[in-house]
Amino acid sequence: MQEIIGISHIKKTYVIGEEVINALKDVSLLIKKNEYVALMGPSGSGKSTLMNMLGCLDSPSSGEYVLNNLSVAKMSDNELAQVRNKEIGFVFQTFNLLPRATTLENVALPLVYAGFSKADRDKRAKEVLEQVGLGNRMNHRPNELSGGQRQRVAIARALVNKPAIILADEPTGNLDSKTSVEIMGLFEEIHKNGNTIILVTHEEDIALHAHRIVRLKDGLVESDKPNTQIITYKNRMETFE
Repeated sequence: MQEIIGISHIKKTYVIGEEVINALKDVSLLIKKNEYVALMGPSGSGKSTLMNMLGCLDSPSSGEYVLNNLSVAKMSDNELAQVRNKEIGFVFQTFNLLPRATTLENVALPLVYAGFSKADRDKRAKEVLEQVGLGNRMNHRPNELSGGQRQRVAIARALVNKPAIILADEPTGNLDSKTSVEIMGLFEEIHKNGNTIILVTHEEDIALHAHRIVRLKDGLVESDKPNTQIITYKNRMETFE
């Protein structure tokens, strides 16, 4: 299976006043197409910095990053923005929805930047809303939706551009246990459909849905192992019945 992400000896240093912070000290990682990877680590381990690198939201101080055969480590901000919009779908803990926009408008937003016509935007946005089970909520605004429904809208928005990679940062952090499992079930389906998923979490039970777990500590990869005890949506839902 081909590699979709290759990072080699990535370092990230921040200078705040007179203090130098080595957020990533020397990280190398290969992720293949259609892998399902969880990034774990305590606060200050470098996992958020690494996620920002992988998502082209930040550039490394040194090292190489190849995404889908594109070398992105030295790209300009504009070039990074284009790669981000085309290759990566983001799902955040806080949903990041526009409060005054409808569900349909929120989901279609990335397609505005990609230059699609309104008719094509609406058609594609409707498709992904059906896919995440919200076909009957297209005209609702975020304040008319539950937390789980808002996260489904955010996932639909992440899928709308047909990105190769879904990058999810603590996607269940604001949800109750049952809703969290339902959202993880949705990621399971997305993975089966062929997307590469990178999940950032500090919760062991959420990480166990992934097929590989990379643990970071003090800006280094502490361990990188296949998950031998994968939890599925079906198994988890049985505990609520």
